[in-house]
Amino acid sequence: MGKTGKRLLQYALIYKKPIILALILLALSVTVELMGPFIAKRMIDQNILGVEKTWYETSASGKMTAEYDGKFYKREDRFSAGEPRGAAAHVLQVGRSYYWLAGEDAARFADGARSVSDGTLTVKAKDGSEQAYPVTKLSASELYRFYKPEMPSLLTLAASYFGLLLLAAVFTYGQRLLLQTSANRIVQRMREDVFAHTQRLPVQYFDNLPAGKVVSRITNDTEAIRELFVAVLANFFTGAVYMAAILGALFVLSPTLALIALPLVPILIVWIIVYRKYAARYNHVIRTKLSDINAMINESINGMPIIQAFRRQRQTMEEFDGHNQEFYTYQNKMLSLNSITSHNLVNVLRNIIFIGVVWLFWGDLFGSAVTVGVLYAFVDYMNRMFQPIVGIVNQLANLETARVSAERVFTLLDEPGVDVATGTLPRYKGEVSFENVTFAYKAGENVLKNISFQARQGETVALVGHTGSGKSSILNLLFRFYDVEHGLIRVDGTDVRDIPKQLLRQHMGIVLQDPFLFTGTIASNVSLDNPAISREKVEQALRDVGAYDMFRNLPGGIDEPVIEKGSTLSAGQRQLISFARALAYDPAILILDEATASIDTETEAIIQAALDVLKKGRTTFVIAHRLSTIRQADQILVLDHGEIVERGNHETLMELKGRYYGMYQLQAGGGTAVLSA
Repeated sequence: MGKTGKRLLQYALIYKKPIILALILLALSVTVELMGPFIAKRMIDQNILGVEKTWYETSASGKMTAEYDGKFYKREDRFSAGEPRGAAAHVLQVGRSYYWLAGEDAARFADGARSVSDGTLTVKAKDGSEQAYPVTKLSASELYRFYKPEMPSLLTLAASYFGLLLLAAVFTYGQRLLLQTSANRIVQRMREDVFAHTQRLPVQYFDNLPAGKVVSRITNDTEAIRELFVAVLANFFTGAVYMAAILGALFVLSPTLALIALPLVPILIVWIIVYRKYAARYNHVIRTKLSDINAMINESINGMPIIQAFRRQRQTMEEFDGHNQEFYTYQNKMLSLNSITSHNLVNVLRNIIFIGVVWLFWGDLFGSAVTVGVLYAFVDYMNRMFQPIVGIVNQLANLETARVSAERVFTLLDEPGVDVATGTLPRYKGEVSFENVTFAYKAGENVLKNISFQARQGETVALVGHTGSGKSSILNLLFRFYDVEHGLIRVDGTDVRDIPKQLLRQHMGIVLQDPFLFTGTIASNVSLDNPAISREKVEQALRDVGAYDMFRNLPGGIDEPVIEKGSTLSAGQRQLISFARALAYDPAILILDEATASIDTETEAIIQAALDVLKKGRTTFVIAHRLSTIRQADQILVLDHGEIVERGNHETLMELKGRYYGMYQLQAGGGTAVLSA
């Protein structure tokens, strides 16, 4: 068992009690079900074909006697010890008719080909010799007299057979219900673990893996694993128990016939090994391509306005067709492999075994050890044995799919994450200092170089600079989306790396340029369903950002439904909700990451008015391209290629007539020549 198999077993052991109970019910079901062929064998050999055993004349009638021609006869195996026996007689079947033969030894005509003509039975032995006997044809009523003593036993055995079928059905129902319920619980637990682990993964993990691929692992891959527990393992467990029980029953029935069936086990093992060798390679490609398709669909849906605006539908479709075609190609390869190794090959093996056994029986190579009843029971057992074999073979494809999916899921679970810290951290003042911070997303490509500054409690610090200058990277480090490797970042004098990430962020608020809204209502998007944030606090936060009256006029007020990403709301409305969300949590440090970039001038004025009141008592970091929004900042840091090239308030930087002055003049309509300053 590989590492993946051991980890799947660990999940299964969480629900070991119902699984063990299911296996016990399975064993009972198999035991009860396999008693059926033994009962059928007895009915055939003893009660149906037993009519050809020797009958002896007896003096008195009884339950086990048959009357013929005014005399009473009893079968040889129905006599008690010491009971006197009269003249011998026989009931013989020739074709579809039965004949009465009196006074002859059964050994003379037990074997050989029989034929009847003009009241004479001719038995042709294997050596070519013939024997003739006078016989009388029995009518249907006369024949029934010889079967009548067996009817109570036949009915009892038939009722027992039917009762065993019902009992086996009850055991099978309980076994499948328990096993499949356990399987659903296992996958539910696994899905919860995977989703919970995504909450612990660092932000950079999602930077490198498309959202569609993560979704594929949480949904498609775990669903494939569910199929493993529900169908694959159920078939394998059932098949293994059935095959072991049937082989045991065959050895009890006839060791010779059991030896004929025994090679099926190593054949099946080799079969599985060969299949997995080829299927593993195909399934890896299939699951990877499925993830690529999911990722592209997710990206296309999110970017549909751009695709349509720039008329990229054909190119997007061609790219999708490329992924889809490769997925189709390997699906066909998998289909061909399954077709070659499917139940059709099982049927071929079964028919070969049946033909061989019938030929051996016909040639009497078994001797008297194999009766018609034994042969029937063997055929019945073999049919029952091939059913789980077919089930196992048909599940091989799902087994490989689930194994590959499990590897992908466990790869995600093995990604290093950060456990969610419990408890609370007292609200800190919000004094922030960066000390010689150097940072790179990729080794050797520094995006921040020796950044040092200090933000005191209640100050507003603005970060300005061209795209890629390092503004967002500073805030990523402050939020500990990434950890600094060179230098120090302190909050209230404490290294942020010494504070659990969740507790550090407990007193931080952020408003992004492109706000993210969850499906729910306006109120739930402000509170994020945090019970610590009351309805009154939500309303107050909306009032503070000047948005309460705006949303109150909607049909549902602040309980107006918000669909995915808030697509029915304007950019300004979405931003105001995001702003109110940050304020409702009353952060010590407030970060505005180009929060006014998508806001119209009127809405921006509302936010600016709210900011003047709200930033008191909290440290605010502002990334802004509109320099007019940061004129009141206590400290403005001008970044260029990861370095702070200018710092000071608005008036100081304007007096310098440097890079900030040039940017401000450009936005104010002062021309572009000053940009080189």
